[in-house]
Amino acid sequence: MTYINTSMSLFQLFYLCGLHNNKRQLWMGQAMIGYEYEIIVIDDGSPDGTLEVAEQLQKIYGEDKILLRPRAKKLGLGTAYIHGIKHARGNYVFIMDADLSHHPKFIPEFIKKQREGGYDLVSGTRYRGDGGVYGWDLRRKLISRGANYVTQVLLRPGASDLTGSFRLYKKEVLVSLVERCVSKGYVFQMEMIVRARQLNYTIGEVPISFVDRVYGESKLGGNEIVSFLKGLLTLFATT
Repeated sequence: MTYINTSMSLFQLFYLCGLHNNKRQLWMGQAMIGYEYEIIVIDDGSPDGTLEVAEQLQKIYGEDKILLRPRAKKLGLGTAYIHGIKHARGNYVFIMDADLSHHPKFIPEFIKKQREGGYDLVSGTRYRGDGGVYGWDLRRKLISRGANYVTQVLLRPGASDLTGSFRLYKKEVLVSLVERCVSKGYVFQMEMIVRARQLNYTIGEVPISFVDRVYGESKLGGNEIVSFLKGLLTLFATT
């Protein structure tokens, strides 16, 4: 997992990306040229050499820019957030996929949106404005649309895209939400939005283009669908 601490005048940001088995995406730090930043790499025992690549980048950019905080094995998304937040020094945190499904070009739009409304979190949405999905077949698109419709009806979250992970949080808001969320997998992102609504945090949205797995392989099988439905029903019963 990668955390990029950036500074724009008094507006400090963090950029958080999952890096498990995504060594080719470490170059994304270059997208932050022009900002003061640091990258905290949390690698959960990935067997593909991610940590070794991070060590090479550390030699190039320096230990003040690339901080390595590896863990022995994959321990889950929520604990990775907690582990990363402990090392975060900025006031804002970006979260996005490191496989380039989320393009860094949208980062300025998130910043602009947050500044305009003072939002507690800004969420990327595939379902409003110019947002969209590329690289999915018709079956995957129908499942996604159907799942999003059901979540809107049952949970009324106040946001149009619950399962996306491209988001900008105030750091203290992220800490508060992570402490309250107990879900795993896809449902974790849903619960973050639902709990934000419960706590009356303000949510802004930015339309984004989601491109499925520029690197790596994307999978959506029966187990993932069953887990999603179980998580959805749990959230419905507890919110």
